[in-house]
This record gives sequence, structure tokens and C-alpha cells, in this order.
Amino acid sequence: MGAIALILVVVFALMLVIEVPIAVAIALATFVAVIAEGSDPTVVVAANMANGVNSFTLLAIPFFILSGHLMGRGGMAGRLIDFAGTLVGFLPGGLAYVNTLTCMLFGSISGSAAAAVSSVGGFMIPEMNRKGYDRDFNVAVTTTAATTGLLIPPSNIMIVYSVAAGSGASIGALFLAGVMPGILTGLFIMLVCGWISYRKGYPREERSTFGQILKSFLRAILTLLLIVIVIGGILIGAFTATEAAAIAVVYSFVLSVILYREIKWTELPEILLESGITTAVVMLLIGASAGMSWIMTMANIPQTVSSTLLGLSENPIVILIVINLLLIMVGTFMDMTPAVLIFTPIFLPVVMALGMHPVHFGIMLIANLCIGLCTPPVGTCLFIGCGVGKTTIASVTKPLLPFFFAMLAALMCITYVPAVSLWLPVQTQQIKAEDVHTDQFLKCSGNRK
Repeated sequence: MGAIALILVVVFALMLVIEVPIAVAIALATFVAVIAEGSDPTVVVAANMANGVNSFTLLAIPFFILSGHLMGRGGMAGRLIDFAGTLVGFLPGGLAYVNTLTCMLFGSISGSAAAAVSSVGGFMIPEMNRKGYDRDFNVAVTTTAATTGLLIPPSNIMIVYSVAAGSGASIGALFLAGVMPGILTGLFIMLVCGWISYRKGYPREERSTFGQILKSFLRAILTLLLIVIVIGGILIGAFTATEAAAIAVVYSFVLSVILYREIKWTELPEILLESGITTAVVMLLIGASAGMSWIMTMANIPQTVSSTLLGLSENPIVILIVINLLLIMVGTFMDMTPAVLIFTPIFLPVVMALGMHPVHFGIMLIANLCIGLCTPPVGTCLFIGCGVGKTTIASVTKPLLPFFFAMLAALMCITYVPAVSLWLPVQTQQIKAEDVHTDQFLKCSGNRK
């Protein structure tokens, strides 16, 4: 089976080098490996791709994608910016805090980091430029802060991970588990904003009165309610994650088209087309990755990687550092969805052997891969941010470094402090307390159960 694993890795790497689209690269590598294994690829690959997307849970993805597109173009960003400005604008470098907080709110509502960069950055970067902030600093803030929306629910990537991880990680538990890590990452980014703003003497905005805060909150409350409706409905058992996604579409449609009237009826076909294209790409990735997961299992790749990593050290801290470093390298050249689908079945058995809960690992995995969205050559948020800010990657790289280290610091907290991810799911009984083996996970002596 070692030869099959080698063929799979070599073909996949070759496809990436010659810049074949990632979904096609996965499918072709799987096709060649299945031939080497001796099975009929036309049957095996097609069957696994069909089974990979044949999931009721995955129906939530197109709904959340459509909801995100409606929110992104429905005038939500401006209301959130005004609300965030009244809360934190009075601090030194206040617009940097406003930018970060708005990205956190908008990213969570839209479920898209790219949408947060383009929508929030499209307003905040020019405004910060006008107020005397450094252009590259502004782009760095927006690029990194936008990724927090992938941790704060609802999040499409959490649904993808839930499918890849199996029954051990429910969507409801993942949604709750991402709240505190997302806020923590945002706070680390804000600390960097404060430090740089203090050193460079960036201005602060006028302190808002209670009446102004209340007025801006009332303007934004209907937008913010989407998070409450989705998470609250799942928690109380009113509807499933898929039903919550459908409700999110209806709610965002009513807000953006009927109430706010930011989207014209004639624009809906274009939005539906964009959502359909995005959904097709995601589903193709999921289907192709399902085929790759099958051949990886046949080639014993997860078992081999697991035994190798567990043989490196008896210390869970060391093993998790190695996994995080590998994932950071993966994130620099692979988008989040295929990375989650490919590496979840490889690394999940390893961390579970250390006593790590699948939900905890999912949040660590997503937080890690968020860093890749801000780094070249594949950094989607970085490219969009540079386009919106009219600057270059080379110019942004140096201002980006402090924020990169802030995200790394947040990742370390998420990795080694299980309560950051698991406290809310346990308190709401989305995860049973007895299923969280914190003592086993934190034990570094090597006497694993």
C-alpha cells in the first residue's frame, strides 16, 4: 500500500505545481491511485463522490452561501460600522478597533471572510486612509480581522468539518465552540492595533453619548439578530442547522430586499447565480475529497501518519506543535475547504488518541487555516484586501507580521486551553462533560489511556 500512497501524493503535488484547479487535482490524483490499487476508477471515484455529497447536513451550505451574498450586498456593513464606531471609536487609533469589531460582526453574519474584507474594507480602508492611518496597516487590519467570522457562527467551514469528522462533532456544538475562540482572536488583533496606534499616534474619534450608542444599536439590531436566531434556534431545538440556514435566507432576503431595499429585485438573478457557482465549487471539492479519503484509507495513510506522529514524542504539546506547523504550511498553498476535507481524517485519529475532543480539534484546525487566508501564495483575504486598498502584497507583508503573530498566539491558546472551545458546548449540553477528557489531553508524561 506504500506505493499507492506515494502515487497519490506525487500526482496530487504535481497537479498543484502546474496550477491545476484544486478540485480537479484531487479527483485526478484519486483516479490514478485507484487504478494503481487495482479497482475500477470510473466506478469507485464516481460512487464515492456521489456518497460524499449525499448528506442532509450539506444542504445548509447553499443556504448559508445565499444568505451571505444577500447580507454582503444588503447594506448590513454600514449599520455595523456605525454601531462599532460608537462602542470603540473613542480609543486611540479608534478606526482600527472599529474595523476589527465590524469585521468580526459582519464576518459572522455573512459566514464569509472574503465578503467581510470587500464589504467592510471597501468603506473602512478609504476612511482610515483619509484620517491619516497608514494604508498598508489598514489593509493588514482588515485582512486578519475578517477571518474571525469563520470562527464566530454561523460558519460554512464548520459544516464541512462536521461532515468530515463524522458524528463526533455536531454542527450545533461547533457553532458554540467557535464563539469564544473567535472573540479571543479578535481581541488579540485589537491589542496589536492598540500597540501600533499608540506608537504611531493615530487619532481617536469623538466619544459617543449613550443616546448615540442606543440609536446605532437600534439601526443594527435586526442585522445582529440573525446570529441570535440561528444559534438560539439550534440550541433550543426549534430547528436543525439546515433548517436554520433556510431561515437565514428568508430573514436576510426580508432585510436586504424588502426592509432596507439595498438590493433591487432585478439584482436577485445575479446573486442566485453567484451563490450557485460558489455552491457548485464547494460541492465538487467535497465530492472529490470523499474519493481521496477512500483511497487514503485503503492505503492506510491515516494510520501511518497517526503512528508516526505518536512515535515522535510522548508529549502531546510537541505533537500538537508539529500538527499546527504542518497545517500552517498547508494553509499557505491550499484553500480551507479542501484542507479540512483532506487533513481531518488524517489528523483526527492522532489528536483523539491524545484525549482531544473532535470539536476542540475542529476549532483548532479552522483557526490554524484562517492564518493561511492572510499569507501568500493562496491568501484569499490578502489578495482581496490588497485589491480594495490599492496596494501590493510586498508592501503589506511587514505591517502584517504583528497581526500574524497575534493570530498565532490566539491559536496557541485555542490549542492548549480546551475550555476556550469547549466551555460553551458543555454548559449548553451540546457536548457531555464526561466526553471531555481534559486531564488526559493535558497530561504530558506519555502515560496515555
